Amino acid sequence: MDVDGVFSGGGIKGYALLGACEVLEEQGITFNRLAGTSAGAIMAAFIAAGYTSKEILKILNETKISTFLDQKKTIIPLPISKWLCLYWRMGLYQGKTLEDWIRQKLANKGVYTFSDLPKGKLRLIASDISSGKLLVLPDDLEGLGIPKETFPIAKAVRMSCGLPFFFEPVKLHSLSGKSIVVDGGLLSNFPIWLFDEDNKRKRPILGIKLSYKADEQPKREIKNALSLFEALFSTMKDVHDARYISRRHEKDIIFIPLEEGLTTEFNLSDQKKDVLIKTGRLRAKDFLKTWTY
Repeated sequence: MDVDGVFSGGGIKGYALLGACEVLEEQGITFNRLAGTSAGAIMAAFIAAGYTSKEILKILNETKISTFLDQKKTIIPLPISKWLCLYWRMGLYQGKTLEDWIRQKLANKGVYTFSDLPKGKLRLIASDISSGKLLVLPDDLEGLGIPKETFPIAKAVRMSCGLPFFFEPVKLHSLSGKSIVVDGGLLSNFPIWLFDEDNKRKRPILGIKLSYKADEQPKREIKNALSLFEALFSTMKDVHDARYISRRHEKDIIFIPLEEGLTTEFNLSDQKKDVLIKTGRLRAKDFLKTWTY
């Protein structure tokens, strides 16, 4: 069965997306159009390029994820250089290694730009904080005077994955000037609304979201400035999509609630990866028992 698939952001917790997708593939469910944000953008791009979930897992198992933490080389002592990178470059890590890795893996399937995929096959979310706008990639590139067909998918994924202060923002040069682009999760971490452009669905919509249902969300304990920032960021990521979901699509979403604090744990142990994958599998199996479309 063909569906339109949506994948949420969640950083390293994205391993749970793999577990859910394995179950869907085993049940003969395939994705026609795909959308995603941040970690979900990576998943969506790889599936759009022709990878199965088992192939993606094999790639990840062969990759040392910590290499994505590519701090800029400098002769300045490490603690000082980190602060300088954060202040002047607006991120601790460059994100170039991540982008190059995505480019290489997509190239192995013969996919480089959006023109290598059927029209409308893949859409990703990023945040243009210079203009205060949500970007749907590749659609909104035309408004910036950038040809969308020849835009590299790896660059679009990197833009969607630009966790603020963690990875350096992407500086996008266009006819209207320079845009600073960061993680799409700031404005829409789960863009299921992308498939509601008309009232006539050609196929079912199926989403995988790395969070609780709205009515199951536990209260956050806010004890200090750090926990306040985490709560602010989490609320900013989820509140828009949660309100939309509650009205329309909850029955079509696999919710995978996970513990807080894993998002940037790039040295995740194999044991934790297995737990995430198994959690995704279990949630997908439970969902399919009652899903009607």
